[in-house]
Amino acid sequence: MRRRAYGTAVVVAALLASAACSSKYEGDSGSSGTAAAGHRTVAPVDGCGRSSWTDPADLSPTRVPARCEPLAPSAQPLPKTRKVTIATGTLSAEYVAPLEVALDKGEFKKEGLDVTLKVLPTPDALPLLAKGDIDAMWAAPEAAVMNGIQGGFDIKWVAGNFSPDPKSKSGLWVKLKQGEAAADVRMAGRRMGTMIGKGSVIAYPMQKALATHGGGLDRIRFQQLGSADVLTALQNGGVDSAWLLDPIWRKVDDNPRYAFLGGQPLGEPLGGMLYGRTLLHDDVDAGVALLRAYIRTVNTYFAGDYKADEAFVTYLAKLLKTDATVLKSTPSLTMDWEIRAGTTTRLQSAYKAAGVSKGSPLPESRTVDRSLYEEAVGHQP
Repeated sequence: MRRRAYGTAVVVAALLASAACSSKYEGDSGSSGTAAAGHRTVAPVDGCGRSSWTDPADLSPTRVPARCEPLAPSAQPLPKTRKVTIATGTLSAEYVAPLEVALDKGEFKKEGLDVTLKVLPTPDALPLLAKGDIDAMWAAPEAAVMNGIQGGFDIKWVAGNFSPDPKSKSGLWVKLKQGEAAADVRMAGRRMGTMIGKGSVIAYPMQKALATHGGGLDRIRFQQLGSADVLTALQNGGVDSAWLLDPIWRKVDDNPRYAFLGGQPLGEPLGGMLYGRTLLHDDVDAGVALLRAYIRTVNTYFAGDYKADEAFVTYLAKLLKTDATVLKSTPSLTMDWEIRAGTTTRLQSAYKAAGVSKGSPLPESRTVDRSLYEEAVGHQP
């Protein structure tokens, strides 16, 4: 069957000097996704039926995420062990848990993959991914990534990570002024504390929350702070609003002086796995195998409310090197390997509004590839 197209991208200096030629995906990397030459056969996968794929155009906040049966899709070991390095900004955040569980439970090993998780911030990891010095990033299509692709980096977002539980209040919080209520908060001119800069994917949900309260990314003053300082600054008046992450928002949740104005859209992952040319072109089999192990881990250990299992929470807390009580204080994440239609377009709009990117937005064919996770679950478009 015809598959998504790939090929040689415009190179930047020496970073992308070597164009891959051994890929089973061939053609023009900027095309609409129809293979000009070559193809990969996608076969049905046991345990992954109709529920293993959802229409990317479905942006409903109540959308049920794709799921296979536990232990599916089953491993298809590579003929030779393949070393894979994945960069991640942290090993303690809950959204990294599926990768750490996959490593600990041997799910990558079952695929013939020798995986290393390497802690690197996105700015450091990005050029390494473009050069092929690392194979993947567990991160997000941040402004730096979009600007890198615009400049010629052959990088694509290939799998999602999570969306929040409806009960989560991770997001934009404001300290109410006297006589003010959450419904009539006006954000223009306020000072916001955040550990995440304007170029983060959080710019998108932040833009949405601000728009409903008379603000905008260009109408507030940002103050970037360390993770331990954001809440303190909000409480002592150093800033009058802040983007509070799990589980920090629980510190103000019951205080009537603070109001939650909005967070990440439900049902829409804003990060996950990004591949460079090695897994997009040189070794697509390994790229599919890596996602297959990740998807199997989600289906086996994170399919629903995984925090309802006390033993698993204890195991997870030890793996993430965090306190089990802290881990249980927030709802389970909705782990979701799929990517919604238009997410990178909306992200780029927010980056432009924040002043961290310029020019015309990249089309989704340049930023996203769903074909590898579709192959992993046996979905034939």
